[in-house]
Amino acid sequence: MAVRSYSLFDIWPIINRWKRLVGVAVGSALVVSLIVALLLPNIYKSTAIFYPTNPETTDPDRIMVEGSRLAPGGRGEDLDRVITIGQSQPVAEAIIRRFHLYEHYNAGTPGNDKADNAVLREFTNNMSIVHNERDAIELTFKDEDKVLASNVANALVAMIDSVNQQLTLTNRRRVVELYGQQYEAMTKSFTQARQQLLSARRRYGIYGLEQESKYLAKEILKTERKLREAEGSGASAATIAGLRRALTGLTRADGGNVLNLENYVQGIDSLELFTTRTEDLSRRLVKAQGDYETAKVSLESQVSSLYIVQPALPATKQAEPVRWLIVVSAVFLTFVLSVLLIVLLELYRANRHHLVTN
Repeated sequence: MAVRSYSLFDIWPIINRWKRLVGVAVGSALVVSLIVALLLPNIYKSTAIFYPTNPETTDPDRIMVEGSRLAPGGRGEDLDRVITIGQSQPVAEAIIRRFHLYEHYNAGTPGNDKADNAVLREFTNNMSIVHNERDAIELTFKDEDKVLASNVANALVAMIDSVNQQLTLTNRRRVVELYGQQYEAMTKSFTQARQQLLSARRRYGIYGLEQESKYLAKEILKTERKLREAEGSGASAATIAGLRRALTGLTRADGGNVLNLENYVQGIDSLELFTTRTEDLSRRLVKAQGDYETAKVSLESQVSSLYIVQPALPATKQAEPVRWLIVVSAVFLTFVLSVLLIVLLELYRANRHHLVTN
């Protein structure tokens, strides 16, 4: 004969028969879990939220072409680098020593392997650093002392910032050097352009005086008129020759005059080109000098590599333990285990009775 099976409808009568035992078990679980929950210390957690910035990673190839400036940016590699720094052992050990966590965690004497592993494990369990859905980083630290929790979290952020700056310091210096090279190159180009402009002025006799062209035209017309008058009035040959030499000097480059019509016409276009280039290089030189000085100040002032949205503050309420949840979970689990135990016991008795009967 087949052994009689139990359904869910058969459980209640079984519980009713064993209600005293089940009641004792559940009551004991209630009392014990309540005592344990009340004895557990309050745990507070403080969270700092920040974005990683990277003023060092401006593309060097774009500096000379587009004049890119140092600007923050939160790329995936920046997020990964900051999280890796925060989870690194050197950072943890520095914070542990700074806040005397060996004594706080009662881990033992520093330098002992067992104590070192214990305090490091406790610290790691209490600290979490994650990348949230808004591309920010949340760093959380838990402790029984809410002030200590906030101080440790803020110290961790500062330590991450310091290490991140050191990691990218070489690249930042390279960017500053490129700005310096750009400034030096612009200075040389501007100096050469000024020399070319000065040489052209000397060659063509054009110095940009306000009345220069008017004076030349006036003198040419005046000299030419005197020459014509001298020729018409029968003046001496010496006078006419002198006026012709004067007119030649005013109109021809080989006439001996620094300012003459031929050089003026030939040089005006060249001077406009040199002047335009010099003015353009002057503006670019001023910009290059400003970029270089800004980059130097940024390097020397050690601009933060993190943009802190929310510093860690002492918690106003506990995060752990959730005492009611502990009590409810313990009572429910005890009830389920008790029911399972008595059902198994009933099945065992029924099977044994069936075997004896047969």
